[in-house]
Amino acid sequence: MSLSYRIDLEREDDGRWIGEIADLPGVLCYGATRDEAVARVQALALRVLAERLEHAEAPAELLDVSFRAG
Repeated sequence: MSLSYRIDLEREDDGRWIGEIADLPGVLCYGATRDEAVARVQALALRVLAERLEHAEAPAELLDVSFRAG
């Protein structure tokens, strides 16, 4: 199964970056830099997906997960 998630990025007025994956509710992270926000939101998304797998809330098959900045 192949999953692809778009990361929406926005720069706040105070200079921080915020990354969000709308397809995964609650997956939203701040970073001091764009790269930091991307890394943090990807890490959180992978944790959410792992939890879903562990609790049988997602199909137990091999996953191919990718991210793209939107």
